[in-house]
Amino acid sequence: MKKEDNPTEAIRAEMETRRGHAAGLLTIKSANDTIADAILKPDPVNLYDELVIENEITCMFGDSNCGKTIMAVQIGEEIAQSRNVLYADFELSEKQFQKRYTGRGGEVHIFPSSFYRATMNTCSMDSENFEDVIFSSIKAAAEKVNAKVIIIDNLTYLCNESEKGEVAGRFMKKVLGMKSEGYTVLVVAHTPKRSMINPMTQNDLAGSKKLMNFFDSAFCIGHSAKDNHLRYIKQVKVRSAELKYDADSVLIFQIGTDENALRIQNLGKGRERAHLKSMSEEDVQNLEQRILSLHAQGYSYRQIQSEVGVSKSTVGRVVNTINKNEDEQEV
Repeated sequence: MKKEDNPTEAIRAEMETRRGHAAGLLTIKSANDTIADAILKPDPVNLYDELVIENEITCMFGDSNCGKTIMAVQIGEEIAQSRNVLYADFELSEKQFQKRYTGRGGEVHIFPSSFYRATMNTCSMDSENFEDVIFSSIKAAAEKVNAKVIIIDNLTYLCNESEKGEVAGRFMKKVLGMKSEGYTVLVVAHTPKRSMINPMTQNDLAGSKKLMNFFDSAFCIGHSAKDNHLRYIKQVKVRSAELKYDADSVLIFQIGTDENALRIQNLGKGRERAHLKSMSEEDVQNLEQRILSLHAQGYSYRQIQSEVGVSKSTVGRVVNTINKNEDEQEV
């Protein structure tokens, strides 16, 4: 086999021209060389409110009818003020999209000319390798309009077996491949049915838990249990950005009409706890039983915190209280 026909050898040859040592598909550098080389590269650009960072794979997820698509379009329109954006819309028909962006008097909302919308050609839906075909089609569409920012709405449409770790892993590797080519990707996803008692966490993303590992950052949209008109945004994973919207400072918003378009209207920050459902005595007992069950299975306090969505100190309090009661009963 010729060297140029061997992918591993081709990668090795390319790596040998750079600082560092090649080891198969890996490049080895000292930590100091890594920093020195990275300094020469531009810092990541904040494309939208610390939620979407250039050249990262971001996930936005939430309950049904919480405004995910409205938010996705708004993010895309904002980014399109400075660069081309492709919005792959597998949620709305053309008419549904048009009605969201047309005023009562018939006036239409004007998007930047650099904001493009791609929809499914139903003639191609019977393909045996549907997921591969649609993924390559999105990439081809982005190349056609010279867009390096892609919004995919939604994940379930592209990967309908996302609950299977192996399938989800293969799909996300394709998305990561786009990152290596300089693309910025925002993926919209759903949450399974969840209790509004608990704070939203990474574990509320529908599908395999392996999915979250592939994202650079993630934020969720939750319904307010106190007011049906209110929603909130909370960041649950960041790498390059600041944690701007955590549990103590979620972004509160409502959905309204502005400039003939459905919009996310910012109402300021607040505590997530203020928008969760109050716990009944039965709810508290169920939560404590869940904590104790996980503890008995060998889960660490941090793992239980992630699974249940309460603070680490709450986990410790529940476990310690039960242990104390058991000790007193033995005496």
